[in-house]
Amino acid sequence: MSIKLLQHAEIANEKSLKTHKHILFVLPEKEEKSLPYLADLQNKLNRSKSEYKDLFKSPITIDLPNGNVVSFVALSDNLNMFQRHTLLRKAAKPLLDEQPDNIAICVFGDDVTREAHACAAYYVVTANSATLPNRKKDQKSNALKNVSIYGYQANHDYAYVNARVAGNTLCRQLTMTPPNELTPTIYREKVAALAKEHGWQHEEFDMAALKKMNAGAFVAVGQGSEPVDAAIVHLSYHPKNAQKHIAIVGKGICFDTGGHNLKPAKYMLGMHEDMNGSAVALGILLAASQMQLPIKLDCWLAIAQNHISPNAYKQNDVVTALNGMTIEIIHTDAEGRMVLADTLTLASRQKPDVIIDFATLTGSMITALSDRISGVIANRPELACTAVGAGVKAGERIVAFPYDDDFDSDLDSDIADIKQCTLEGGGDHIHAARFLGKFIENNVAWLHADLSSANRKGGLGAIQTDTNGFGVGFGIEVLKSLLED
Repeated sequence: MSIKLLQHAEIANEKSLKTHKHILFVLPEKEEKSLPYLADLQNKLNRSKSEYKDLFKSPITIDLPNGNVVSFVALSDNLNMFQRHTLLRKAAKPLLDEQPDNIAICVFGDDVTREAHACAAYYVVTANSATLPNRKKDQKSNALKNVSIYGYQANHDYAYVNARVAGNTLCRQLTMTPPNELTPTIYREKVAALAKEHGWQHEEFDMAALKKMNAGAFVAVGQGSEPVDAAIVHLSYHPKNAQKHIAIVGKGICFDTGGHNLKPAKYMLGMHEDMNGSAVALGILLAASQMQLPIKLDCWLAIAQNHISPNAYKQNDVVTALNGMTIEIIHTDAEGRMVLADTLTLASRQKPDVIIDFATLTGSMITALSDRISGVIANRPELACTAVGAGVKAGERIVAFPYDDDFDSDLDSDIADIKQCTLEGGGDHIHAARFLGKFIENNVAWLHADLSSANRKGGLGAIQTDTNGFGVGFGIEVLKSLLED
């Protein structure tokens, strides 16, 4: 997607907006008295028995007498980024639903307010204009071509915003792709093409190589599919001015049947999105590359499927992981922690400063937080605090959970070094983190993100599609915070 950006320092007026059919007004907390189309807005407010302050909660869209359409939204000073993004998404949606060629964003208020509102509105509008997978015969393909911003002239071209949009879009495009079009084989081909396009170093550890390496946790999951095309893929972005070395790890289960512990149809539907963690990792890698962040970034993707077959792993199997630990299998639908275990070991052996993994891992995290917020768990308290702060900046809400070692007793096995999980289910998001932490070598700092809000009906925050790309913006902000530290 390529959108031409036109910036105008002057405040918009009715004359300058005549050529624009779709207009978004982003208003400040203090009521504007010289607003274009003020009479139209006031008539709408009067008709609905509303006041200016009601725009803080619900945007208003008006069809103008000249046939143009304008949305009004007011952002009060005490709103956090998630709340700002949510209101902007609701205001922009009626405009974007008409699939316009161009949109005008008009910001008002003091200099600081106009700058903040311009950046946030530009992100929301461009992110929701992305072309996403759609196999409908009569699907329209009109794409937004121009965005005009009135009221703020930046001394930059919004490159950072465009990079985040590109990362979020890649994440959603991959995640929404139907499972017959994104098998591990196809996914690996797409990743190889991305690596070539963006100049990333690329290597693969296929099933044969992983068996030789004794990566039994990953192999246990991958062996149940036909063809046996699972692999751990390693990408690397290494700028010459790198100040930090960060590893990002993503769960890439292209389809999850649950294995022998087969999911009911209700819970198997949508399981082609169980590779979302890997798509988030790729989105972060793309955004960081385009931003030219001074970070050596290693990206590890655990790509597989969890199928049922005579060769699939089963309850009470005991397998040996890459780090030599033996694992008793308790439930075959806990495959995510199995493929991540060996992948985290590989990532930690390169001794990065920090590892961050992303995964749609546990139902208990959704139970704990709903599908509105995602949870993190870290082996360093300060890293958990950094993550929560990064979520606030990104407009992607994060809650931190404990990493206390008394949960380990629930994973004691009579026959192996550790149980894969429990059947009771309570606190499984913490059990999963305690399990994964056993496979990180060299005492590397590690942050685990359980993406319970990866899919929410009607959208979330800035993004209006159910599959929202949550984690890309948050991940970028974590990287930036680590650079500052």
